[in-house]
Amino acid sequence: MSLSDFKELGEEPLVKIHSSHISVERKFKASPKRAWDLITDTTKWRCWGPTVRSVSSSDRYIRKGSWGKVCTPIGLWVPFLITEYEYRYYWAWEVAGIRATGHRLTPFETNSCKVAFELPLFWMPYAIVCRIALKNMANLLET
Repeated sequence: MSLSDFKELGEEPLVKIHSSHISVERKFKASPKRAWDLITDTTKWRCWGPTVRSVSSSDRYIRKGSWGKVCTPIGLWVPFLITEYEYRYYWAWEVAGIRATGHRLTPFETNSCKVAFELPLFWMPYAIVCRIALKNMANLLET
């Protein structure tokens, strides 16, 4: 895949329904390292995550076993635990003890990649939140 395969800035995130989950994904004209840093730096989650107002975490950059709390837009603090982690490729978490989103990075070239959120089928309405998050990421990564 090359940069010519990308749409103009403002590309809409794509929602895909798989047999076991839903993915919401977007391609970025940004280095995979920069995108990975954005999705794993807990101090940046509030900049792109519409359901995160604040974060208190055991680690600034998450790893498997990182834990903490996120503050929701209504001021409710809920615990999280990073349950899966593969450096510069994938991480998943539980929020309030419930399996939540997976975060997948697919590198294409030095300055292009795809970020995908993966969620269980029964979380389909949350795809709207994921689309907003990816648009927020585009504003941070592509400007």
